[in-house]
Amino acid sequence: MLIGALLTFTWLVLLVRYPSRALAISLAALVGLALLALAVLWQDSREQRRLEHLELSLALDASCPADLPLRARLRNGSDAVLHELRWQVGAYQPGDSINLAALHYDSPHYRVPQALLPGSGWQECLPLPPLRPGYRASSLEFRAEQLRGRFGE
Repeated sequence: MLIGALLTFTWLVLLVRYPSRALAISLAALVGLALLALAVLWQDSREQRRLEHLELSLALDASCPADLPLRARLRNGSDAVLHELRWQVGAYQPGDSINLAALHYDSPHYRVPQALLPGSGWQECLPLPPLRPGYRASSLEFRAEQLRGRFGE
């Protein structure tokens, strides 16, 4: 906070003392910051578009081991290699919007363990998230939420 105030005060002094130079430097800095902000926004929207092309489905599967009953199927429909993907699992009663998964610090972490080429798929059995008391996993549907991914060319 003190550094920001000091920089603002210094900029105001320079603007009063040397208005033409300080204004030119300020405009150049402003243009540089605007270009940086545009680059960050563009990259973020590109990553978001790529995440939208992923098809991730979660369902209970009797063929999975008892301690890993949740089958995750992922298909990379984007045009780039998926290097990393992390998500959280939400549990919902059909037609309801209340998340019944009890998210704790020790809840399972879900991620894809290897890179996934465009057009390829991955599937694995995963542990269930802890559920709120009184709900059975067989009566719920599961959804992937808060996807965070990293893509490469």
